[in-house]
Amino acid sequence: MGNIQHSTFNTQRPSEQAASKPAKPLGVERSKLNVECSPWRLLNSGPCDAAFNMALDEALLEAMPRLQKPVLRFYGWTEPAASFGYFQKFAEVECATLLRPLVRRPTGGGIVPHDADWTYSLTFPAGHEWHSLRAEESYHRVHEWIHVAFAKLKVETELATCCKKSGPGQCFVGYEKFDVLWRGKKIAGAAQRRNKLGLLIQGSVQPPPLKLAKMDWQTAMCDVAVERFGAKWSEFELDGALRERAESFSAEKYSQAAYNRRR
Repeated sequence: MGNIQHSTFNTQRPSEQAASKPAKPLGVERSKLNVECSPWRLLNSGPCDAAFNMALDEALLEAMPRLQKPVLRFYGWTEPAASFGYFQKFAEVECATLLRPLVRRPTGGGIVPHDADWTYSLTFPAGHEWHSLRAEESYHRVHEWIHVAFAKLKVETELATCCKKSGPGQCFVGYEKFDVLWRGKKIAGAAQRRNKLGLLIQGSVQPPPLKLAKMDWQTAMCDVAVERFGAKWSEFELDGALRERAESFSAEKYSQAAYNRRR
């Protein structure tokens, strides 16, 4: 599936990738055209513990057939932690980082440190245009989105045109094609999971050491979505069913050593 997916977002199982519909070439992305306004939901869930953060993202993906609208979620972490890809081996992960707790993501990719990073997720229902994209295309698109948002804040970034080898499983040591770079260093990466329910993208931005406010970046992200994707934003609050499902995933899966150590 190529180097792009290997270290930063190798999130599709072979059966899921085969099920994805063909998409337009990168140079003809609909995101760069004038599009009609479409409803998107915005969820700012604030800082949560590592298990609940992963649980809520999975619950949002599971709920896509019911919600039927894209959800952009901004969130933080109640304590320093590291998430690691669904397919990674736990023994290698615990040797590669001193951060604790460690939590296995529902998406692929490498080890991501969570402390002062700006974390987000995107979920799209099956049948949405983003869901029909190939993994490479959606990876490119979300990072172009971040690149333009930084430009609004007068921060110059670029998308990597090639790869730079990283340490074993370390997401932010090297970089992959289409990662967001600031002065040659990777500052944004993402991981994906695409299945019959929809598309989940989990992303982390390690902000450059400049005087930037996270809220300003979040506002810029929302503004770019309006301009490029025709997003019409509405605030989203978790209903009882969604919160209950996330709490169940957290307690029974992501906080369990048996799950996190399963490989």
